[in-house]
Amino acid sequence: MSSSPRTSSTIHFTPDQAGQYLNLSPRTLEKMRSDGGGPKFRKLGRRIRYTQVDLEAWANSRSYNSTSDAEYFARHRRGV
Repeated sequence: MSSSPRTSSTIHFTPDQAGQYLNLSPRTLEKMRSDGGGPKFRKLGRRIRYTQVDLEAWANSRSYNSTSDAEYFARHRRGV
Protein backbone atom coordinates (compact mmCIF):
# COMPACT_ATOMS: atom_id res chain seq x y z
CA MET A 1 0.00 0.00 0.00
CA SER A 2 1.51 3.31 -1.04
CA SER A 3 0.76 6.51 0.73
CA SER A 4 0.43 9.78 -1.11
CA PRO A 5 2.73 12.60 -0.07
CA ARG A 6 1.19 15.19 2.24
CA THR A 7 0.69 18.60 0.72
CA SER A 8 0.38 21.90 2.55
CA SER A 9 -3.41 21.71 2.17
CA THR A 10 -3.51 18.49 4.20
CA ILE A 11 -1.38 19.75 7.08
CA HIS A 12 -3.69 20.69 9.92
CA PHE A 13 -2.73 23.37 12.43
CA THR A 14 -4.14 23.58 15.95
CA PRO A 15 -5.51 26.99 16.97
CA ASP A 16 -2.24 27.64 18.85
CA GLN A 17 -0.17 26.77 15.78
CA ALA A 18 -2.45 28.80 13.49
CA GLY A 19 -2.14 31.76 15.83
CA GLN A 20 1.65 31.53 15.74
CA TYR A 21 1.58 31.25 11.94
CA LEU A 22 -0.57 34.41 11.63
CA ASN A 23 0.95 36.19 14.63
CA LEU A 24 -2.49 36.27 16.30
CA SER A 25 -3.55 34.94 19.66
CA PRO A 26 -5.57 31.71 19.77
CA ARG A 27 -8.24 33.73 21.60
CA THR A 28 -8.52 36.09 18.62
CA LEU A 29 -9.05 33.11 16.32
CA GLU A 30 -11.66 31.74 18.73
CA LYS A 31 -13.53 35.05 18.68
CA MET A 32 -13.35 35.13 14.87
CA ARG A 33 -14.79 31.61 14.69
CA SER A 34 -17.69 32.74 16.83
CA ASP A 35 -18.30 36.16 15.27
CA GLY A 36 -17.27 35.40 11.69
CA GLY A 37 -14.62 37.00 9.53
CA GLY A 38 -11.78 34.66 10.41
CA PRO A 39 -10.02 32.02 8.36
CA LYS A 40 -11.84 28.85 7.35
CA PHE A 41 -11.53 26.09 9.90
CA ARG A 42 -12.45 22.45 10.23
CA LYS A 43 -14.16 20.74 13.12
CA LEU A 44 -12.67 17.26 13.39
CA GLY A 45 -14.49 15.56 16.22
CA ARG A 46 -14.19 18.02 19.09
CA ARG A 47 -11.04 19.59 17.71
CA ILE A 48 -10.64 22.74 15.62
CA ARG A 49 -8.07 22.62 12.82
CA TYR A 50 -6.87 25.04 10.13
CA THR A 51 -4.98 24.32 6.91
CA GLN A 52 -2.04 26.39 5.75
CA VAL A 53 -3.80 27.06 2.43
CA ASP A 54 -6.86 28.48 4.23
CA LEU A 55 -4.71 30.61 6.56
CA GLU A 56 -2.75 32.03 3.62
CA ALA A 57 -5.93 32.68 1.60
CA TRP A 58 -7.49 34.52 4.53
CA ALA A 59 -4.34 36.60 5.12
CA ASN A 60 -4.03 37.39 1.40
CA SER A 61 -7.65 38.56 1.29
CA ARG A 62 -6.58 41.32 3.69
CA SER A 63 -3.89 42.78 1.47
CA TYR A 64 -4.27 46.45 0.52
CA ASN A 65 -2.13 49.10 -1.13
CA SER A 66 -3.17 51.87 1.24
CA THR A 67 -5.80 52.82 3.80
CA SER A 68 -7.46 54.94 1.13
CA ASP A 69 -8.25 51.90 -1.03
CA ALA A 70 -12.02 51.65 -1.53
CA GLU A 71 -11.96 47.98 -0.52
CA TYR A 72 -10.06 48.77 2.68
CA PHE A 73 -12.41 51.64 3.49
CA ALA A 74 -15.50 49.46 2.89
CA ARG A 75 -14.19 46.72 5.16
CA HIS A 76 -13.04 49.04 7.97
CA ARG A 77 -15.85 51.63 8.14
CA ARG A 78 -16.89 52.38 11.69
CA GLY A 79 -20.46 52.87 12.82
CA VAL A 80 -22.13 51.50 9.70
